[in-house]
Amino acid sequence: MSTRIKTLISFFLFFSVHNIFALEITSTEVEAYIKGEYNRGQYNYGEGSLIGAIELEELIRFRGGVSLGGSAESTDINAFFNVKCSPFSNQWLSPLGFSLSYIYNGLPDYDVHAHSVFPFISYGNERAGLSFGLSLRFTSFFGEDPQFEPVLAFNVFFNFIYTESFIMGASIGTFNDFDARNMGAWTLCVNAVVILNKNWSIINEVELRQSGGDGLTATFYGLSWRGGVRFSW
Repeated sequence: MSTRIKTLISFFLFFSVHNIFALEITSTEVEAYIKGEYNRGQYNYGEGSLIGAIELEELIRFRGGVSLGGSAESTDINAFFNVKCSPFSNQWLSPLGFSLSYIYNGLPDYDVHAHSVFPFISYGNERAGLSFGLSLRFTSFFGEDPQFEPVLAFNVFFNFIYTESFIMGASIGTFNDFDARNMGAWTLCVNAVVILNKNWSIINEVELRQSGGDGLTATFYGLSWRGGVRFSW
């Protein structure tokens, strides 16, 4: 790579970072969770995760997190980083957002590592919304060359209770922050958020997982509970 090209790239990165930090921070969040799950693959499974988010000018939102989980047989490590842009102010277009996620899923005991680049589009507000995209997943087994797999993913949610102190809703989909599954591995999730004050919230989720739905052979895979707190400022 020539010196001129390196100089141009360095200038572009410096200019981008400088302009990002010049934007006003409109919200910041930190979330911490513990999770317990029973499934047909690992039986009893536990997990802890930490997530952070920052929003700039109510326009760009950065969100990322790490989780560590395991069962009696194995340990897994997961991480994600997401950037979402909501560029429109029009009444009908303002709910439209464009997101790009990077997701890592690893099973170090089995030397299995998966890297996913996941662009998706969302449309919705506090009451209801939907997201749809294509996860480009590269999975490596035992140090071999990665296997590429494009995976369609979707999520639909609806909050049937939405007040200043309590939110309760449900969602159906094939992806979350840490995972973008195959189309046949969708889940049903019921969640509740208790808003204690402007800073603290308590979050609980119950998720029913199945597999084989795309082949009309759906079978029960697992049931999980996740609980945690969110601190916003």
